[in-house]
Amino acid sequence: MRFDVSCTALSSRLQSISKVIASKNSLPILDNFLFSLEGNTLTITAADSETRLTTTVQVMNVQGSGVFTLSAKNMLDPLKELPEQPITFDINDSNLDIYIYFQNGKYNFIGTRGDAYPQQRPLSSNAVTLNLDAKILLGGINRSLFATADDELRPVMNGIFFDIQTDSLTFVASDGRKLVRLRNDSVKSPERASFILPKKPANLLKTLLVKEEGNVQIRFDENSAHLACESFEMVCRLIEGRYPNYNGVIPQENPYKATVDRLSFLTALKRVSVFSQASSLVKLQLKSDEITIFGQDIDFSIAAEEHIPCSFDGPETTIGFNAVYLIEILSNISSADVILELADRTRAGVIVPSENEENEDLLTLLMPMMLND
Repeated sequence: MRFDVSCTALSSRLQSISKVIASKNSLPILDNFLFSLEGNTLTITAADSETRLTTTVQVMNVQGSGVFTLSAKNMLDPLKELPEQPITFDINDSNLDIYIYFQNGKYNFIGTRGDAYPQQRPLSSNAVTLNLDAKILLGGINRSLFATADDELRPVMNGIFFDIQTDSLTFVASDGRKLVRLRNDSVKSPERASFILPKKPANLLKTLLVKEEGNVQIRFDENSAHLACESFEMVCRLIEGRYPNYNGVIPQENPYKATVDRLSFLTALKRVSVFSQASSLVKLQLKSDEITIFGQDIDFSIAAEEHIPCSFDGPETTIGFNAVYLIEILSNISSADVILELADRTRAGVIVPSENEENEDLLTLLMPMMLND
């Protein structure tokens, strides 16, 4: 086999899919990229035991076709240091001795046969298909991923729940202390369905979808999902199990509402939280025209308080929250103002944007922390 390819194009494709490769693989061949040459298209695959990423790059001056694998590390490190130029792959089909020629030199590798690389499992005949804009998928993952859990006892909480209705798609994530529910009414489906996307493929998509403009097709059955768009394809194993009834934990009657400038609230929390790093507890005292944020660390005899204006329609109230979680929630809301909906200091607080983006309904929930006073 022999072909020419742009060094920059090849390197960027390899970099984009290399993040799926685990640091320790049970199968040594999964430390490699799988290359498949057919006509003028070079298909490149990287995988671990659960997730598989595939991309393509156009090549020139092709002689022959075939399949082989090469060490991911040995390919990535030298190629990313080369300036843009055409490079030539020359592969000996009998012993897979591989030379890569470039302007000022050459690299020599020993490849392995590609037939030992794990094959992709086909989806079952009852697989469900969902088409949506890449930006919608990226936005849903971006704003919910932080709320997923790391819980070995409840693996269903360790991913993003896709709740597909005929007239909407809802992204849900929760670790039992915080919850995000983002509904998009522009996504339509012929049938109701759902799946739980694990954290690793969600993180990969968060990086890959940034450059995507078109649609993403998601096909999934009870075990796996296949996501395809213009630049790449992903196959991943889904988390099996039943996701909890997330609507059942969202308070329906939180009568007291505080409207506050999101950025002022966020920056004040970041400053005050420095003084309560041991417990992460911040106390909010809400009055009709202001919120006072308190933080302290008794062991180091430090404390802080800040006042920010707000509009609050309830009686004077105090409630404690984990500052880290509250900062994460506010950082993942884009509106200028947020509304904090409360009942009392023992019930979950609901935080929503004052204005949702088009076709969206975003709701976040945060459980309170106990106050000593």
